[in-house]
Amino acid sequence: MFFNYFAPARIMFGKGQLNHLYASSLPGRRALLVVSSGRSIRENGYLGRVEKQLDLAGVSYVVYDNVQPNPTQSNVMLGSAFANRNACDFVVALGGGSVMDAAKAIACMATNDGDLWDYVTGGSGKGKPFLNAPLPVVAITTTAGTGSEVNQWAVITREETNEKIGMGNDKVFPVIAVVDPELMLTVPPELTAYQGFDALFHATEGYISKSASPVSDLFALKAIALIGSSLARTVRNGLDEDARADVALANTLSGMLLSICRITSEHSMEHALSAFHPALPHGAGLLMLSRAYYSHFALSGVCDEKMIAMAKALGRQTDTAADFVDALVALQEDCGVADLRMSDYGIRKEALPRYVKNARETMGELFEMDPVPLSDADCLSIFERSWR
Repeated sequence: MFFNYFAPARIMFGKGQLNHLYASSLPGRRALLVVSSGRSIRENGYLGRVEKQLDLAGVSYVVYDNVQPNPTQSNVMLGSAFANRNACDFVVALGGGSVMDAAKAIACMATNDGDLWDYVTGGSGKGKPFLNAPLPVVAITTTAGTGSEVNQWAVITREETNEKIGMGNDKVFPVIAVVDPELMLTVPPELTAYQGFDALFHATEGYISKSASPVSDLFALKAIALIGSSLARTVRNGLDEDARADVALANTLSGMLLSICRITSEHSMEHALSAFHPALPHGAGLLMLSRAYYSHFALSGVCDEKMIAMAKALGRQTDTAADFVDALVALQEDCGVADLRMSDYGIRKEALPRYVKNARETMGELFEMDPVPLSDADCLSIFERSWR
């Protein structure tokens, strides 16, 4: 029984918390305000609200709006150069997981020489240590999925090699994290479901992971219970503020879990899919894999006690590991996302061995966290049973 807990982000959680950002101890005088390349942040008024907070705090800023879903190496390098040209001394991320991940990587490269992939440790990355601390980051999440606002990780894709890899270190933690469910009320039902299941799988993977601890287990089970009770309500009625707050809290707890616990190979396998098919939402890819993935571990018998606990957290009274899979599928059905098809995103069945290879080569360390080892044949079988 041991754990090493370090989570330095100041978390401002709750309805209306964005309105108090100006009174916080912001970490600089000129911000790089990072948003996505889409229109929703502006159309919903969130960008204007953050700009007002910075104005009230006496902070100048420039806006970098070139972040794509599944952010890329080029997004990061262009953003870091833009930050330096504009003499920015800290970064504000406003958006979902893609924006926050990009912002953290931009903060690192704004203060370090070379290319981002010089510092990535997986795949073709050179694994160099960052010599200089990143610019401080303030993370304002508008989605409930990745938990990136409260941990040290960023997931970036290298386009030319189809590598989607997580990177980070203790200095990448945001100094302030704003989790305001008001900013999530406009997320469409389908994306609400994808994001909520991403948070759920952070919790479930962390709970069965070999790196789990008593502290990470507390975060995981509470996050699972909150999603089990409130995600379907949120999908059905996005304006249900209590349900939105529950899912936002689950997202934050799952994000905190990631700072002290490694997740498992489900994420490695999904990253391989969305690295080759960037239009595939990360949460949707996880959903496609999940039934076969968790069935594999239920049949193995190595983590029955934990799978039973997860089933109970989802509201199922049970004494078998397989009931967790049934509870998981039932929740997917309640959220209208049980019938997703890989083929709709251009994923061909004959290409599945390529994803097995990519998952192992780019994020193979997560396979080491699995409760029982997954062979390449096991991994391919999970892909094949998930494909339709």
